[in-house]
Amino acid sequence: MKDNFSQQSAQYARFRPVYPPALYDFILSLTPARHRAWDCATGNGQVAAVLADHFGEVWATDISAQQLEHAIQKPNIRYAVGAAESTDFPDHYFDLITVAQAAHWFDFERFYAEVRRILAPGGLLVLWGYGLMRTESPAVDALLDRFYREVVGSYWDAERRHVDEAYRSIPFPFAEIGAPDFRMPYRWTRAHFLGYLGTWSAVQHYRKALGEDPVALFTPEIAAVWPEEKELDIWFPVFVRVGRGRYVSQVQPS
Repeated sequence: MKDNFSQQSAQYARFRPVYPPALYDFILSLTPARHRAWDCATGNGQVAAVLADHFGEVWATDISAQQLEHAIQKPNIRYAVGAAESTDFPDHYFDLITVAQAAHWFDFERFYAEVRRILAPGGLLVLWGYGLMRTESPAVDALLDRFYREVVGSYWDAERRHVDEAYRSIPFPFAEIGAPDFRMPYRWTRAHFLGYLGTWSAVQHYRKALGEDPVALFTPEIAAVWPEEKELDIWFPVFVRVGRGRYVSQVQPS
């Protein structure tokens, strides 16, 4: 798993969007057993914090210690630095495993082997992410599309294609459950929009390669179509893959 977010961990915690309550309601409707959950690649812990209100114990791991420094604290969340593909959790331990906007970075074969080992019989694996935002302004969308594809497009990691394809290109060797469409709607100022762009891994790669900030170069273009104090309706399309772990029949002692 790659770590593209340690350097901007504080900015990531400040500007990244929050997942909709309807998504959690959907997940919880499929998880009657709520003893333990694992939020893998937890980042700043936003998913773990929600799960902690519904599960007895939540483990939340990330390969970035810097991200965990900004994580939301609750008494039943246990944070730890660790990779998705190798853990020391007991076998068949978790009723729910979640991965938000991170599964595309994983070694799929090794991660899924770990999921099969630690997911309880009939437990749930949920992967989700969100695509490129849209706004109420066609002019802003046109500039955003150009920035995404032409300005920083070559600086995205190859794994980004899985996000662009709404995770349909990711292998998913589990009994899949259909999920409805979700959105994350907001009203943002231009400053928040630009702050969010600064969290993109492609922006970090561009800065490192060229020694300049593409967001700063982009700001005058956006300022021409988005006044500083004006709020716009924006939204992110959310995509979800849900899989049920295999039920294991209980062998009765003779």
